[in-house]
Amino acid sequence: MVDFYKKILDNNKEWVERSLEKDPNYFADLAKGQTPPLLWIGCSDSRVPANEIIGAKPGEVFVHRNIANMVVHSDMNMLSVLDYAVNVLKVKHVIVCGHYGCGGVKAAMGNQSIGIIDNWIRHIKDVYRLHNIYLDSIQDETERFNTFVEINVKEQVFDLAKTSIVQAAWKNGQDLTLHGWVYGLNSGFVTDLEVNMSSNLELDEVYQLSL
Repeated sequence: MVDFYKKILDNNKEWVERSLEKDPNYFADLAKGQTPPLLWIGCSDSRVPANEIIGAKPGEVFVHRNIANMVVHSDMNMLSVLDYAVNVLKVKHVIVCGHYGCGGVKAAMGNQSIGIIDNWIRHIKDVYRLHNIYLDSIQDETERFNTFVEINVKEQVFDLAKTSIVQAAWKNGQDLTLHGWVYGLNSGFVTDLEVNMSSNLELDEVYQLSL
C-alpha cells in the first residue's frame, strides 16, 4: 500500500509535466473558473469515471456521485450540487448515469444486511417495489438485474425532474435537459435510455404513459 501511495504521487507529477508540455497555460487557464455545460450524477463505483467515459476535459463536467446514482429528495449533498450546477453554473444538461453490474442495485435485490449502507439501499428497494410485478416476471436473473439497473436510472431522472430546483429552472424558461444513461462495464459503451426531458410537459407525458 505504501508503494501504491508513492506511485499516485509520482503519477500526479508526471501528469502535471505532460499537461504543461502540451499547454504551458493549462493550469493557469483552469484556475480562472469553470463553465461546464454538463452535470453528471453517477455511481461511486471506481470503474465508472465520468470524464474518461465521454472523453471530456477538466472543466467540462460537474460531477456528483453516490452509491447507485440516486436522486434522493432529502439528500442535501446532491441537492446542493444540483442547485449550484443549475443556478450558478447554468449547465444545460444533467445526465443520470447508472451502470450494469452495480453493486448497490444488486444488494437491493436481496435481503442480506451489509451494514449502514442498508439505509441508503432502502431507497433503491423502493424503486423495486414500484416495479416488482414486472421485474419478478423476468425469469433470467441477469436480465432481471440489468433491467432493474435501467429502471432505477429512469426513476432517478423522474425524481430529478420533480425537484424544486429543476421545476423552478423550467418555469423560468431555462435551457435544461435531463437524460438517463447506463454504462456497460464490459463494453465501455453508454446506452441512452431515451428519457430525455426539458419541460414539465414531457414529465407529464411520462406519467400519463405509466397509468
